Amino acid sequence: QVQLVESGGGLVQAGGSLRLSCVASVASGRSFNNYNMGWFRQAPGKEREFVAVIAWNGRSIQYADSIKGRFTISRDNRKSTVYLQMNSLKPEDTAVYYCASTWGVGRSISGSTESEYAYWGQGTQVTVSS
Repeated sequence: QVQLVESGGGLVQAGGSLRLSCVASVASGRSFNNYNMGWFRQAPGKEREFVAVIAWNGRSIQYADSIKGRFTISRDNRKSTVYLQMNSLKPEDTAVYYCASTWGVGRSISGSTESEYAYWGQGTQVTVSS
């Protein structure tokens, strides 16, 4: 079992920055280090979409084309936390951002599909004003 809690959302002007955090609580006997961590987002009236993923060992990172060069995903395994640094924000980045995790060791997955993830946070709202 993994519980995820996101934070860091808010209201920002276009061109601004935010850093989202997602703290994971992992069941006894498991380690945060073994989980792939992803970020997804859902804008009003739209389906949830992939944003970024970082592998359990940090060696593989993928981004959605829409945010490449502006967002950076990272993880701190000592703090059981994954981050999403968002720069040059645009109004179209307005959405609820969700953190997700799935067991990564020994698995070959893309990390960009919702169905690959077993655990989800409640989401944090990001609003970018023009």
